[in-house]
Amino acid sequence: MSIPAQFNPKEVEQKWYDYWMKNKYFHSKPDNRTPYTIVIPPPNVTGVLHMGHMLNNTIQDVLIRRARLKGFNACWVPGTDHASIATEAKVVAKLKSEGINKADLTREEFLKHAYDWTDKYGGTILEQLKQLGCSCDWDRTKFTMDEDMSASVIKSFVDLYNKGMIYRGYRMVNWDPEAKTTLSDEEVIHEERQGKLYYINYKVEGSNDVLTIATTRPETIFGDTAICINPNDERFTHLKGKKAIVPICNRIIPIIEDEYVDIEFGTGCLKVTPAHDVNDKELGNKHNLEIIDIFNEDASLNSFGLQFEGQDRFVARENVAAELEASGVLVKTEIHMNKVGTSERTKAVIEPRLSDQWFLKMEELVKPAIKAVLEDEEIKLYPSKFNNTYRHWLENIRDWNISRQLWWGQQIPAYFYGDGKEDFVVAENIDDALVLAKERTGNSSLRKADLNQDADALDTWFSSWLWPMAVFGGILDPESEDFKYYYPTNDLVTGPDILFFWVARMIIAGYEYTDKKPFNNVYLTGLVRDKQRRKMSKSLGNSPDPLELIEKFGADGVRVGLLLSASAGNDIMFDEELCNNGKAFANKIWNAFRLIKGWEVADIVQPEASKIAIDWYEAKLQQTLVEIEDNFDKYRLSDALMSIYKLVWDDFCSWLLEIIKPAYQQPIDRATFDKAIELLEANLKLLHPFMPFLTEEIWQYIAERTPEEALIVSEWPTMKDTNASLIPEFDFAAEVISGIRTIRKEKNISFKDVIDLKVINNEKVATTFDAVILKLGNVESLEYVTEAVDGTLTYRVKSNEYFIPIAGNIDVAAEIEKLEAELKYTQGFLRSVQGKLNNEKFVAGAPEQVIANERNKEADALAKIATIEQSLASLK
Repeated sequence: MSIPAQFNPKEVEQKWYDYWMKNKYFHSKPDNRTPYTIVIPPPNVTGVLHMGHMLNNTIQDVLIRRARLKGFNACWVPGTDHASIATEAKVVAKLKSEGINKADLTREEFLKHAYDWTDKYGGTILEQLKQLGCSCDWDRTKFTMDEDMSASVIKSFVDLYNKGMIYRGYRMVNWDPEAKTTLSDEEVIHEERQGKLYYINYKVEGSNDVLTIATTRPETIFGDTAICINPNDERFTHLKGKKAIVPICNRIIPIIEDEYVDIEFGTGCLKVTPAHDVNDKELGNKHNLEIIDIFNEDASLNSFGLQFEGQDRFVARENVAAELEASGVLVKTEIHMNKVGTSERTKAVIEPRLSDQWFLKMEELVKPAIKAVLEDEEIKLYPSKFNNTYRHWLENIRDWNISRQLWWGQQIPAYFYGDGKEDFVVAENIDDALVLAKERTGNSSLRKADLNQDADALDTWFSSWLWPMAVFGGILDPESEDFKYYYPTNDLVTGPDILFFWVARMIIAGYEYTDKKPFNNVYLTGLVRDKQRRKMSKSLGNSPDPLELIEKFGADGVRVGLLLSASAGNDIMFDEELCNNGKAFANKIWNAFRLIKGWEVADIVQPEASKIAIDWYEAKLQQTLVEIEDNFDKYRLSDALMSIYKLVWDDFCSWLLEIIKPAYQQPIDRATFDKAIELLEANLKLLHPFMPFLTEEIWQYIAERTPEEALIVSEWPTMKDTNASLIPEFDFAAEVISGIRTIRKEKNISFKDVIDLKVINNEKVATTFDAVILKLGNVESLEYVTEAVDGTLTYRVKSNEYFIPIAGNIDVAAEIEKLEAELKYTQGFLRSVQGKLNNEKFVAGAPEQVIANERNKEADALAKIATIEQSLASLK
């Protein structure tokens, strides 16, 4: 096969992906091997690939490909999440654009539209992951709304309800007026925002007295059902037992007393609005206050808002304030910084709202999850700094509001048989529900038509917390072969932003249902940011299109670029230049392969330089393999890649190939050639998890391979004994060669001209690499001497002195003049440095590091002066 002059990613990526798919290398089924399992963090079903996905899935693919090479039965389960809030919002918007109102549809009609939407746009992201090279077991692709996945969620709900862990309660919840659903506490983002503090006078009934309250939300006065004062506040003793009149609506409300009111804060008088503030609700319960809900579900005012009915809360705020001012009861307004809760999904300001909702008790459920991570370390978080975040969330956990006022999702399996709040049963299906309802009521004539299923859907996280179990059928059939073989999984790769939402909850569910951890390790990636450390976003226009990057740099180039900049848990400063570096690396490897394959091979004697160089590289490869394994164990994938990068670029391409390269138009010996191919193949195995397309392409060009011999299913290099002392010996020889090259460059001595080299071996360095020095330095003779040699150019490596006799083409006089000028400059520099070090004031006041730097400069200058003086002495 003729080898193309350049590596062309576009031509090879689809070819090898199709080949891998055709031969089912990604597919896994239980066998006698040890499994290595990863479940993908399921992206939104209608999502498209962004830089965060690129990083996260590249890391997963590196882990799964390496496991495959190490002989594990590697299984990477892909899939998507139904993302109830986000997807329903998109479907509602689409229907609205077509003149259809969700409220005019039945649930079944709406769900048909939602499924049509996901069929049309869903799964795009999974196809895009294939372009990145992700080796998922596509036969196992799951969707959280698949029939078996939904059945798992419903079974879990019924089980937890029957255990007394799920309950229905009338509670103050976080209401998203844009999505028109409740949110859990964890889905609310608290932001500092500038608003106003309104000081309003309320008349005291039956007198000319007024009391002043301060509020950030004047529109909520229509829901006021009391004014509260502290019983110990002497300023308001005269108000005890009296009533106040709410401005505008003129409702008469009691003035109550409670030590909850902070005497020092605000005016000391607190308006109590039990329907719209969680603390006010507590006061309302305590003092048996009326509850008046003034908002519609979209946070516009209802009929309790009087003339402001139908106005959005923020519009009403301005209008109410204007009317209060016009009626003379708005005393003043002040600028006020306030923490405002916003929806993580829609960014809408959250409205506290009283509602019947379903909750999961967390206090007992959470205990095994705390123990597993923070005490027993049965599950490890990488980096471990996230243990503190994990601890904070779980030790301050509250009951989980798991119901959502949505249709897209698993419908809550609660069936109402009457009008009372407790007139319901919980069952996996309506047939079971009917049996239970008949038992509960004693009414044997009940029919299915008499039962009404709760309209709410379950929180999306309530389905995805079962993901590692449900994808293997573990909830529906805990004894299934797949579940018993693949679970617990090995590694989870995800972002720290869902450490609580998803990771912690999966751990909780795992221990609840299997008494086992769901995974061993959690690798938490950082956020991908731009060079200016800004988070990538569409609005800033700083987020590159991943597919365009792949088009420009190739999938391997992008993978390398991302990983070289990514260390566990730290944010990634992404720069396209890193992808360019990845592309350049791919070209370097390709050119190295072409160089080797371009050599003519002959049955001739192996040169000594080639033999020792191969021994050295094998030792270096083993040393790097140890580093790589250590970095993988610590989830330092960036460091692992950098070790391979240096091994291949520096040691293999820059040194080994230079040493073994035959002379111009001369053949290479067969022993060296065969070994070079063997070492190249070892490099390709190490590189394959990071650069799958390039490596498979080269692997298949090296020799004709059967499908069983493909690189993707070959064997990871194994640890073996080598002569490790060759590594420092070579490093010393490399410095000697660099010294020769420097002198050749500075003195304009052509590399074609042979030179002699004499050495005073003060370091007692082994002569192992002398053959390499002879070849790479184009040295005709290398002689060990005991005294300095006159008429030579000199340099040092540590305490060893090297002498190169001056050839006829060097102008000695000019060289002496040049060295004398350099000596004079260096002596001047030394005097300057020593002047600082002899200045007591400087030494006393300068930081230790500054003084250390100056002493290093002094030592370097003294060494350089000695070398120049020695060179001058040998020339004169």
